[in-house]
Amino acid sequence: MRALGGRYHLEQCIGVGGMSEVWRGYDQVLARPVAVKLLAPDETADQGCDERARTEARSAAQLAHPNVAGVYDFGMASLPPGRQAPYIVMELVHGATLADHLAGGPMQWDIAVRVCAEVSAALAAAHGHDIVHRDIKPANIMLTPSGVKVLDFGIATTSGQCDPLPDGTVIGTPAYLAPERLSGEPATPATDMYAVGVLLYECMTGRLPWPADTPTQLLYARRHRRPDPLPAIDGLATEAAELCTRCLSEDPDERPTSPLAALVLAEAVDARVYVPPVGPPPPAPRPAGTNTGARGTGSPKHRGPTRDVSANAADQESTEHTGKHRAPAQSVPWASHPTEASRPY
Repeated sequence: MRALGGRYHLEQCIGVGGMSEVWRGYDQVLARPVAVKLLAPDETADQGCDERARTEARSAAQLAHPNVAGVYDFGMASLPPGRQAPYIVMELVHGATLADHLAGGPMQWDIAVRVCAEVSAALAAAHGHDIVHRDIKPANIMLTPSGVKVLDFGIATTSGQCDPLPDGTVIGTPAYLAPERLSGEPATPATDMYAVGVLLYECMTGRLPWPADTPTQLLYARRHRRPDPLPAIDGLATEAAELCTRCLSEDPDERPTSPLAALVLAEAVDARVYVPPVGPPPPAPRPAGTNTGARGTGSPKHRGPTRDVSANAADQESTEHTGKHRAPAQSVPWASHPTEASRPY
């Protein structure tokens, strides 16, 4: 295949879905690697896929945020025999999905909380543009060496907009749909936050908040049971546990906003790192027989060892004014187990 749009050379197919292929590509104009999502519907495919692809590109392109995979370009490719198919050019993300990580069991609570704090921060950026993701789930979250990336705004919509499908089908993944969505109500930022509650519960426990072995059992439980209470987790910050419960509230008005969730969850993790209070160090012990340093006699008064004024000291100093301890910068906790896989948007 020749270069798409005269600039994107497709190198290797790295993912295949029901109506799309994702390729590792190379932007010949800007000389950088990219991911290219090529939608190639067959004769029976949904005729609205072109518009959904355009919506996905426009939605994600509005969000310049470190926790959202970037969208660079959108175009139409010519496919044989004379068909046109949309493509989206995106940031090539290296790492593994959250679903891949959870396949090995639950996470430590502090790592789970950090992941969901960054997911909430990405959603805060989207909600600030009146965009609802509608499909927050482990498969759409990448854990990269630089942090979380929220993927796939393919079914994103404007807040309050009804699903476009005429047969009443609800768009989204059943396990993460808010109760009001199961009843056919429009998607809002609060519906994304319900999914964050399910996500946080699943990351910390390794299971969904409902006992179910099949999709049918899950749908029945979703309609007739409340989520199971979060089990006791050793060391779990009270604020994080309470926020998880609030996200899973039946009432959308009871759920926290995405900016609040991002703040509360981030602080719940940072509070675990002890930063000693700022103050002069205690005086060094004096050898016996030395001058006491009394005013006007003997040696100058001892003032303690000299302290280096560093960025860390500045961080500590700022806590005097806020009354809160701030955690020093840390590496991404899951980055100690890197993967070579390149997973696209």
